[in-house]
Amino acid sequence: MSDFMLPDIGEGIVECEVVKWLVSEGETISEDQPVAEVMTDKALVEIPAPYAGKVTRLYYQEGEIARVHAPLFALVAEGEAEGEAQSETQSETQAEETPVTPDKAPASEPGPAAPGAAADAGEATAGNKDFVLPDIGEGIVECEIVEWRIAEGETVAEDQPVVDVMTDKAMVEITAPEAGRVTRLHYAQGEKARVHTPLFAYLPEGGEAASPQSAQGTAAERQAAAPARGAAPAQPTPAKETRGPAKRAGPYGRTPASPAVRRLVREHGLTLAAIPGSGKDGRVLKEDVLRFLEAPQGGDKAESATPSQPSPAPSSAQAGGQPQAEARVEPLRGIQAAMAKRMVASAQSIPHFAYGDEFDVTELVTLRERLKVKAQARGVRLTLMPFFMKALALAAQEYPIVNSRLDEAAAEIHYLPRVNVGMAVDGKAGLIVPNVKGVEELSLLEIAAEVSRLTEAAREGRVAQADLTGGTVTISNIGALGGTYAVPIINAPEAAIVAIGKTQWLPRFDDDGQVVRRAIMTATWCGDHRLIDGGTIARFANAWKGYLEDPESLLLAL
Repeated sequence: MSDFMLPDIGEGIVECEVVKWLVSEGETISEDQPVAEVMTDKALVEIPAPYAGKVTRLYYQEGEIARVHAPLFALVAEGEAEGEAQSETQSETQAEETPVTPDKAPASEPGPAAPGAAADAGEATAGNKDFVLPDIGEGIVECEIVEWRIAEGETVAEDQPVVDVMTDKAMVEITAPEAGRVTRLHYAQGEKARVHTPLFAYLPEGGEAASPQSAQGTAAERQAAAPARGAAPAQPTPAKETRGPAKRAGPYGRTPASPAVRRLVREHGLTLAAIPGSGKDGRVLKEDVLRFLEAPQGGDKAESATPSQPSPAPSSAQAGGQPQAEARVEPLRGIQAAMAKRMVASAQSIPHFAYGDEFDVTELVTLRERLKVKAQARGVRLTLMPFFMKALALAAQEYPIVNSRLDEAAAEIHYLPRVNVGMAVDGKAGLIVPNVKGVEELSLLEIAAEVSRLTEAAREGRVAQADLTGGTVTISNIGALGGTYAVPIINAPEAAIVAIGKTQWLPRFDDDGQVVRRAIMTATWCGDHRLIDGGTIARFANAWKGYLEDPESLLLAL
């Protein structure tokens, strides 16, 4: 059983009113089923179930005030609910079958093993808290466990990093909410964790709980005392049976496994009891399931092949051919998987059109060379990107349609008040697009400082969510990798994106017809043809080009 913590349901909202419960205690619910309606100071919000199971407790009455990050209701997972139901049924059946006579009090009867095990489990888990994975980004419903920084049984301090998780936008570091001892990690490395579900369990500092040694001692004492209370002597059990799945039963009489592993088992029509677990206390991991799925084929081959009956299939070397290399297969995960989905959605839903031009940035390159030394003296690395961004923001103010977006119904144009320029960065975790906020209001040095900060964070895969959201137009500097031309895909819901090619020194004719050496850069725009037509993008690009080819004109806007 775990508590569902009321998640963040709006910026700055710390509490809400429980308007209506859509379920009742004892009711079995499915994943994503609406559980409650709560009213904030902004809107009515519907709270869904994080996973299937049975509601065991509602912590608030209708009309009461619930606080964010506090327990809203308690839920027993689907597998745990079945285990509890079976345990209760067995207990009731045994109670009915055992006659109670006046000369034989019920207290003298030895209790079934399940309640004793449950008692031990209750002692071992008393005082534990589940840390529920909070909202870690707008629209994000799950993340991948990249690396656990702690282990079960380890003591952690408040705000100590516990785990690194990967969303479809960035790497996020999860910290401990308070000091205590970690008692359980609900997911293995590489598994998917869902938002608003328990991530790990911990015992708060100063909390009361029996240690593993004391829990084991209590169980041993109870087992040793059982024959003295009149229990029949246990028959010797073969060694093969002692290694069976029953030894891996958890506190609810079931095999330990995370929700993600249980779902994988159900999808393949398997049972957890049949899969050997390699985790702590026989916990079944994702790798165990995958290994089990592959094992039957290999096992059948091993049993059918004997020394007297060698496998008839000749190897490729025996057949005279060259051994064929197998393709390496790896799952599409994290930011790479998210980028694949978003690019397909953008290409399919937005009618793209491209517009290209070349710029003479000789004066800009010269100006940057003069200013970079002064910028370094102030601790800022000045590249050409701040000039590109500032010129783009100024041009966007002249042509605000480029800094707009359509609503989801494609019925309204939203003209955005600030120009937040995104930049595509090939970082450690994959291609991400952080953005500099309010470029039209910043100086070149301020933009340069933001560009340096975001580039360093992106390459480390640790960009804050605030830096990844709210972009209005994007620059992709493909020239930094040596490319000359590129036709980019729009970063939806933005209306335009530009790909900048490398700057090359090429021969050009001056006003007198003489061949001169000039710094030439290419730029290719892609626009949303529902909003921007060819004439608009051409005029906008010419305004941007004017600022870059005559960089001194930027001074008029500073």
